[in-house]
Amino acid sequence: MAIKPKYTYPPRLPLLRFFKNAEAIRKNPIPFHREFFEKYGDSFSVKLGRTKHLILSRDKEVAQHILKKNHKNYYKSKIQTNYLSKYLGFGLLTINGDHWLKQRRLIQPAFHKEKMHGLIRLMQQTIESELTVLPVNKQVDVYPIMNHLAFKIVANSLFDLSIDEATLTRLQQIIEKIQYFLVKEVRLPHKGWWFKASGQIAKHKTLALESREIIKKIIEQRKQSDIQYDDLLDLLLATRYEESGEPMSMRQLIDEITILFVAGHETTANALSFTSYLLAKHPEKAEKIYAEVIELSEELDEPAARLPKMEYTKACIEESMRLFPPAWITDRENIEDDTMADFYIKSDTLVGVSFYELHRNPAYWEHPDEFIPER
Repeated sequence: MAIKPKYTYPPRLPLLRFFKNAEAIRKNPIPFHREFFEKYGDSFSVKLGRTKHLILSRDKEVAQHILKKNHKNYYKSKIQTNYLSKYLGFGLLTINGDHWLKQRRLIQPAFHKEKMHGLIRLMQQTIESELTVLPVNKQVDVYPIMNHLAFKIVANSLFDLSIDEATLTRLQQIIEKIQYFLVKEVRLPHKGWWFKASGQIAKHKTLALESREIIKKIIEQRKQSDIQYDDLLDLLLATRYEESGEPMSMRQLIDEITILFVAGHETTANALSFTSYLLAKHPEKAEKIYAEVIELSEELDEPAARLPKMEYTKACIEESMRLFPPAWITDRENIEDDTMADFYIKSDTLVGVSFYELHRNPAYWEHPDEFIPER
């Protein structure tokens, strides 16, 4: 008779405690995570049903293990591959294994350094046009401004200026509605039956279909055009699979473009918003950035040539993303049983790493809550 392996998990958070605060956790999980880490240590677990476990960690060893050292045993979780793919399709963000590798190899040349230099021109034009309408000498809510800016930059990088404002606005509205609902669906999995019964899932699938039709129409118009735009859409249309020499199908193109919109604009908007907030609180650091930008602008004409030399600016952005990481948590599921840190975990364990807490873990950072770009 086979002996069952003895699995070991971090200290367990009672499931009842989790469900008791489910709605509050959905709205803002971070305070609860901080409370649980302080009570249970740098990793804790929740048992879901008879055999399924969830681990949440702010331990650098866990992060390195699942994302680097043994990454082949850790696939993107069903949260990404099932929940997100319902609305976003099967692009780089929502696929695993050989399919992911095939798409990554296909798309990567489109993001080659030299080709990115051409896109910087489109980004620069968008930024300059948006700067002209920014309010001056008054207090503003910076997030809507940065969200609109980031969305326009992604759209213009993908489609140059070949998309009208009304279409762009509608696409943005749809994507934001889907993103908001996705957060609810992911954080409240026990309410899945209600989301389905109340028609919310069907409603957001319909919105996703509308966004796909918008993107499909843009692609079809581009294919019929004789104009060369040198934007991301042109680069993606030019890609070919090594083994067949075939281009991406229409469906795959739409999937990848949808992922670029969703993954590209909100995270960037968050990073810009928090960086602006921190620089507003530390005007002496903002002045140093301004001085660096002015000096490099006088030395170098091309924006692409200035970027690698903007060392203090980069340090401020990285310190901002340490304090407020736009993608503040990630998760993986192990294919096989595994030893991780001091734990022996069963296959199909959901392992989440809170970058927000990892980046503020006093075990790794001095004055972890302070904005110190010089670090």
